[in-house]
Amino acid sequence: MSFRLAAYAVCIEDGRVLLARHVSPLGESTWTLPGGRVEHGEDPYNAVIREVAEETGCDAVVQGLLGVDSRVIPAAERTVPGGPEHQNVGIFYEVGITGGQLRPEPDGAIAESVWTPLPDVARLRRSSLVDIGITLAQTRPATGHVAPVPVGGLIRH
Repeated sequence: MSFRLAAYAVCIEDGRVLLARHVSPLGESTWTLPGGRVEHGEDPYNAVIREVAEETGCDAVVQGLLGVDSRVIPAAERTVPGGPEHQNVGIFYEVGITGGQLRPEPDGAIAESVWTPLPDVARLRRSSLVDIGITLAQTRPATGHVAPVPVGGLIRH
């Protein structure tokens, strides 16, 4: 089984959430939250700020910790076929944007980032991370944990 620790930014302002459009090596587009892998020796708090800057072109400030999500993705459901089962542990932070300008990720997999009205999210092909992050931000569970989001239809791993 492979493993990844990741940090994700949940930026909600004026009824809109900041989403990033990820394009897979196979050319499929999926909307996700800005964020990604925590590098070896890196603090997740610093990783989420770095990831927002890399993927969106914006400066960010962490406003709080929302929660943690752990999921195991079966090998047959991985985006890139042929890999083993994969565990992703995601740390979700409430993040505010303090400057910069939205742009695609240079030499990366994020083709664009946009402020999306919350009611429009349900109609997007998206990562389950989006639903988890929004739920954490809206409900603020004391445990920092929400139920897993079923994958299928418009929702992907």
